[in-house]
Amino acid sequence: MRNTSEVTEFILLGIPHTEDLETMLFVLFLSFYIFTLIGNLLILLAIVSSTRLHTPMYFFLCKLSVCDIFFPSVSSPKMLFYLAGNSRAISYSGCVSQLFFYHFLGCTECFLYTVMAYDRFVAICYPLRYTIIMSHRVCAILAMGTSFFGCIQAIFLTTLTFQLPYCGPSEVDYYFCDIPVMLKLACADTSALEMVGFISVGLMPLSCFLLILTSYSCIVYFILQIRSTEGQRRAFSTCSAHLTAILLSFMPVVLIYLQPTPNPWLNATVQVLNNLVTPMLNPLIYSLRNKEVKYSLRKVLEEMALIHEK
Repeated sequence: MRNTSEVTEFILLGIPHTEDLETMLFVLFLSFYIFTLIGNLLILLAIVSSTRLHTPMYFFLCKLSVCDIFFPSVSSPKMLFYLAGNSRAISYSGCVSQLFFYHFLGCTECFLYTVMAYDRFVAICYPLRYTIIMSHRVCAILAMGTSFFGCIQAIFLTTLTFQLPYCGPSEVDYYFCDIPVMLKLACADTSALEMVGFISVGLMPLSCFLLILTSYSCIVYFILQIRSTEGQRRAFSTCSAHLTAILLSFMPVVLIYLQPTPNPWLNATVQVLNNLVTPMLNPLIYSLRNKEVKYSLRKVLEEMALIHEK
């Protein structure tokens, strides 16, 4: 993937129009990052330690928590490093790695939300056949499939970006290496590649969103057939957390990659929210609306407190 360009490293200029705010941003983003790691680790611990939660829905939630731990870790450590007053330089290979893992984990999450929507569709519309349809084998295949197709998409986008020559300037007007800002630095015509990238980045989440919309349309239709008000309430409650997480995940993609005239400051703000705030909120979204997760989490914390006292 490495080309014959003269550029061996890039300089990350950071979030546009935030000069002299480094200390405040460092404290704020570090807090977000720590809460993200702690929240998702607690969700993982709660699910793994409770046999009651060893079901397909929580299996996929477990994988989402893993993605939410690694996703902000792609860009946040380097961003915190230079906000603390250290070097803003990032090597060529480091830049390639950032772009690859950002899109790998982002695409994996996108596919995972689609699988989770299908899981809710089967659970609500075919409850008697749920354990047969969503067997351990099927869940494992679906989980591996999300990572496999996420990896394929990321390889394509990374190759598309870094097969271009980069001969200077080397200043990235952003806080991490992403496709739109990297294409601006290329020493070649990028119009065709921008169009291919636009279609690729837009088509994947759009396809996932349409599949999710189909699943939830069927779910809503089925729920409306339920005569019991309590049954309708429980079914809607089960899906509400997932729908909230989907909106928080998909809206930034639309705003960043599918806008006709990119706005660097808006893009950076939305992407920070997507990279740090959404992964931090996911544990709250899934645990606060879920009695089983809250019970398991309380039990784990009580056991940890007892061990600490001893």
